[in-house]
Amino acid sequence: MAPGDDAVDRPGTLHPGHHAIAHGGHHHRDSGPYVELERGAWAALDASAESPLSPEEITRLRGLGDALDLDEVRQVYLPLSRLLSLYVESAAALHRQQEDFLHRTQPPRTPFVIGLAGSVAVGKSTTARVLAQMLAHWPAHPNVALVTTDGFLLPNAELERRGLMHRKGFPESYDRRALLKFVMEIKSGHDEVVAPTYSHLTYDVVPEQPVVIRHPDIVIVEGLNVLQPARSREDGQPGLAVSDFFDFSVYVDASERDIRRWYVERFLHLRETAFRDPASYFSKYGMLSEDEAVTEARRIWDSINGPNLVENIVPTRSRATLVLRKAPDHSVRYVRLRKL
Repeated sequence: MAPGDDAVDRPGTLHPGHHAIAHGGHHHRDSGPYVELERGAWAALDASAESPLSPEEITRLRGLGDALDLDEVRQVYLPLSRLLSLYVESAAALHRQQEDFLHRTQPPRTPFVIGLAGSVAVGKSTTARVLAQMLAHWPAHPNVALVTTDGFLLPNAELERRGLMHRKGFPESYDRRALLKFVMEIKSGHDEVVAPTYSHLTYDVVPEQPVVIRHPDIVIVEGLNVLQPARSREDGQPGLAVSDFFDFSVYVDASERDIRRWYVERFLHLRETAFRDPASYFSKYGMLSEDEAVTEARRIWDSINGPNLVENIVPTRSRATLVLRKAPDHSVRYVRLRKL
């Protein structure tokens, strides 16, 4: 987030065109093309439903530093999974109506694709894992695939050749053509689609271990830059963007100050765990003192992740269908949903 941007999104601050509306003792705001609901109002939308995830599953899905617990799942992700399920069912009905209109024998509808974006260390990977698990519990769409765009990063050798290792995670560090081809194949209804995977241990693409996706009902595509707009082609014509093929998109949001702190805290935890593995690309950080590790984490954030957030990721937030805004303790405090 850009400095000063936090005030724009803070609940309780009503701007011109915003109207606060009581909802069961909580508030939501009718803010231009969006509806904003504080956590209590959002949770009340599906208060009678039980979480399909056990405490053990929640522990397994939780990322480093995340505040994910049974309450977070029940109050935030259960209503979100229900809303997404409604969108999936509506897309299926529209598919049937369109095929009838075209007088075609109805082929299977293509998968419903959800894009999920947000900063490094904001918790988007946990959000993606939780949504994938919860959506698979709905009987209308049991086959849910989750793909991260890390696998579409250019290999380290190619990044080195292009002088982009210090820009890893920036839009230019991805094989955008391959990512676009992957999403287009998903939306074309191919029987089998293959995505590359990525190792956070070796910090590189693992081409020999691809993810094979067959006949999914829903595909979640999670990554830093998945909501980037299309770039112009070399001939000056407008191109296509991955987000052009999303049926719904989620942006996981927080203040830059909080995300920077979470990044440093995660770095310190990894220094005690994964970075101690000799096979880790970051094993050199495992030997740092705590003060040295804090200094290095802040340097990495301020030179790479912070600029990428401000320049490339935050500007895509307004393109999302729904924004989950997090509080300093990593819990979701309000939801912003684009009106239909």
